[in-house]
Amino acid sequence: MKNGSSSSRIRAIEGRIRTLQYALAVLAAAVVVLAIYSLYPSIASAFKPQPLSFGHTLAGIDTQFSSQQLSVINGAPNSYFEIAGERLLNGTLTDEVLPQNSPQFSPIIINGKPSVIYIGAISCIFCGENRWSMALALSRFGNFSRLYVGYSSFGDGDIPTVYWNYNNYSSDGVTYGSYYNSRYINFYPSEYDSNITQGFQVQPLPYFIQRAPNSTYAKVLTFMNSTNGFQGTPFTFWGTSLNRGADAVVLGNTTPTSSSFPLTNMTHQQVLNQLQNFSDQFAWGEYAGADVYIAEVCPSINNAAPVCSLPAIKQIGAIMGLSS
Repeated sequence: MKNGSSSSRIRAIEGRIRTLQYALAVLAAAVVVLAIYSLYPSIASAFKPQPLSFGHTLAGIDTQFSSQQLSVINGAPNSYFEIAGERLLNGTLTDEVLPQNSPQFSPIIINGKPSVIYIGAISCIFCGENRWSMALALSRFGNFSRLYVGYSSFGDGDIPTVYWNYNNYSSDGVTYGSYYNSRYINFYPSEYDSNITQGFQVQPLPYFIQRAPNSTYAKVLTFMNSTNGFQGTPFTFWGTSLNRGADAVVLGNTTPTSSSFPLTNMTHQQVLNQLQNFSDQFAWGEYAGADVYIAEVCPSINNAAPVCSLPAIKQIGAIMGLSS
């Protein structure tokens, strides 16, 4: 009996120990759960996809280019356009394709001059990149007394670009006009303004027409609408050629298939330095894009501007089927 009592006591003690061990295990598990719960927000945020970061820079937006910066655009040498045109023609540019079969229309003559018409959006990344080529092309027929620091949509590249005019980047509307003068052509830009911290936005062409500041803008925008060619921005007309998209798409010194766009990390001065130094793919591509626009304008002015006599411009025009 004594041995039986001892065995019962031992079993009872072992049962209590197991109960205590179980309770301790439950308590430890609860502590772990509470710890994880308290850390959950930081753990969850580390593993879930992060929202797109908008607006990493507003540096200098809507400020005027300095005279030195303007001179890079206005004073670009014709030799740069010729070399870039040759590279475009011989296929050594990896990010440029010579367009062909652009829809042709009669020139829009106003005050005795043919017109370049541009419809864009400040939030448009391709507009942002392409304005560099546009500015270079326009400089061959006139000059800018003002250009402004701008960016494309924040969160969609924040591309450093030029604005033709002082733009409202925080609310909806359209900015018309520029500080451009030429004895050869007219330039009629229209830019849809919106809050660029909210991504890409644009409106249909009637929106631009309804807000036209004068009868001339109403005329040129009505013409653009009548072409039925609007597929998005940029939408441009150069002399006789309708362009339904960006001509230059050069987002840095990368290949067309690269997911890395160095242009997004560049300042305006760095972009201008590359255009001025003319020693890399970005600069060659932007000048080559300008060559296409120049070739489109030249027939409408009877090749009167000196740039029209460049051999590369003539050959580009011939390949594009443009009448001389």
